[in-house]
Amino acid sequence: MDAAKENLIHKAYAAFNSRDIDAALSTFHPEVEWPKAFEGGYVRGHEAIRDYWTRQWGEINPNVDPAGISERDNGTIEVTVHQLVKDLQGGVLFDGTVKHIYTVQDGLLRKMDIEG
Repeated sequence: MDAAKENLIHKAYAAFNSRDIDAALSTFHPEVEWPKAFEGGYVRGHEAIRDYWTRQWGEINPNVDPAGISERDNGTIEVTVHQLVKDLQGGVLFDGTVKHIYTVQDGLLRKMDIEG
């Protein structure tokens, strides 16, 4: 995998974990499709993701750290992540490993899917 894609991934996760929505969105394609992990379905576009994350962070406190990044044969990027999700009182809702699968278009994250 090239360094630009790996840097893009690291920038996106660092921005998400620090709750810097604008920095995270700078790594996303304008027509990005993002999964609503705890609700199902997708949100599309920067403003929809901004609204989704703002609402999500008002209900839960997720932290997602990449543990491994590789490129699949089909060109998608597989990121194995340690995901720790707490409620706003600090109780653990989820603590485990999942895979985030990204499609990259025009040097930006175009779509993300989650594999259990």
